[in-house]
Amino acid sequence: MQLKVEPEMAGKIVRCPGCNSKLNIPAEAAGGLPAPSGLPAPSGLPSPTGLPAPDATVGAPAESSEASPPPSDQDFSFEQHRNARGGWEETDPANPNPWLALGIGAVATLTWYGVLFPFGVGAYGTSPQGTMDYIHDLFYERTWVNYTESFFFFWAVAALYLKWQKLNHQKAAMYLDVLPAEFGQEITRDNVASFIDHLYALPGRLRDSLMVNRIRKGLELFEVRQNNGEVSGMMSAQSGIDSARIGGSYSLVKVFLWAIPILGFIGTVLGLSVAIGSIDLSDMTNMDKVMKSFGNVTSGLGTAFDTTLLGLVLAMFLNFPMNALAKAEDDNLNNIDAYCNEVLLPRLNDGGGIAGGDTGGIMETLVKAVASAQKEFLVDLNSLSARLMEQATNLDRRATEHQARVDREFATALTIMREKMTDAVTENVNKTSEYIRALSSGIQSLNGVLSQLGEKQILIHQVKKKGWFSRSE
Repeated sequence: MQLKVEPEMAGKIVRCPGCNSKLNIPAEAAGGLPAPSGLPAPSGLPSPTGLPAPDATVGAPAESSEASPPPSDQDFSFEQHRNARGGWEETDPANPNPWLALGIGAVATLTWYGVLFPFGVGAYGTSPQGTMDYIHDLFYERTWVNYTESFFFFWAVAALYLKWQKLNHQKAAMYLDVLPAEFGQEITRDNVASFIDHLYALPGRLRDSLMVNRIRKGLELFEVRQNNGEVSGMMSAQSGIDSARIGGSYSLVKVFLWAIPILGFIGTVLGLSVAIGSIDLSDMTNMDKVMKSFGNVTSGLGTAFDTTLLGLVLAMFLNFPMNALAKAEDDNLNNIDAYCNEVLLPRLNDGGGIAGGDTGGIMETLVKAVASAQKEFLVDLNSLSARLMEQATNLDRRATEHQARVDREFATALTIMREKMTDAVTENVNKTSEYIRALSSGIQSLNGVLSQLGEKQILIHQVKKKGWFSRSE
């Protein structure tokens, strides 16, 4: 198989990531390749400048698997190429086997206690005879809490060790030459099948990795769709999935990182309970009994503080490698993202935006896009027409109901007004008739009085006043 090498590795001896054999890198392997399609050379690692030239290929030993050239498109059609491939079963790239980690942790715990067993000097409760005696008592003589803390610690360390092995496997896969330049500097619909077949010819142990799986999925999508935008979107989505998978693989270790200090605090409570329960001051005259009681108190306090001390120390020692491993996995994932963005995507050529491109493919894509847009437009237009017809029908119905209601209310109001006007006119006529009759009667009475006055004479005499104070007669 072919491997990528950095320029500074020329002339050195390395181990093959496929078979673990020693390889001598030729001095001329540092030659680079021009960037595809006139694009600037990418800056990420690994980059196309690390691809070996055809005459400077680093070959694996005879016992390692060697990729044979894939059949040309003349031998197999596009559908035959695609149907002949079914992918491969992907293993979890980040989550270690919890039961295997449990077994390794149990063995490591027993080994640790077996190493500490000979260092126990003197009976428990006496002053430690040295550092190793104190460490022996710290793990052996501090209740069940310290045994549980130790087991959880080694279980978590075993899980981190298995994750570290998976990370080394992912890093080894980064050296694979997954996009050989001999198939073409650009990846088009005509040669994409050769690149995919090359991935299927890689060693099974190395091709089942984050980088190879992501590139395989991107190339297979490009083989079907011939659309750089869709491949770029799929790559971004797959990067998020891989990042979430790696982040979730630390759940078990984080549980242990939380549980170990909590167990230390539980041991503190138990030790304080034993210490307080050992106080016996019922007979102060018996000094031996009092001193023995104080000895039990100090033993309980020692258990209380030592369990917390061990829990905090183990949690601290567990936190550093966990964060360092998480940082290394994030860096490896960033390298895969950089390779896909700076090497794979620039080499994809879907025939758009260049002279002499695949006009048939462009027209087919445009026809499909226009047909899809027209179909969606017609569906939306039919839906809008149906809604407009429904609204018009409802509007006509509501207008008819409103007109009928107005007619009814207008007829009712007109009838009521007619009845009220008839009653008012009748009443006014009656009152007017009564007033005329009363006026006629008054006029007749006035005529009678005037007739009587015409027949009589009324004499008016003026009386002359005689002075200021005289009386008139």
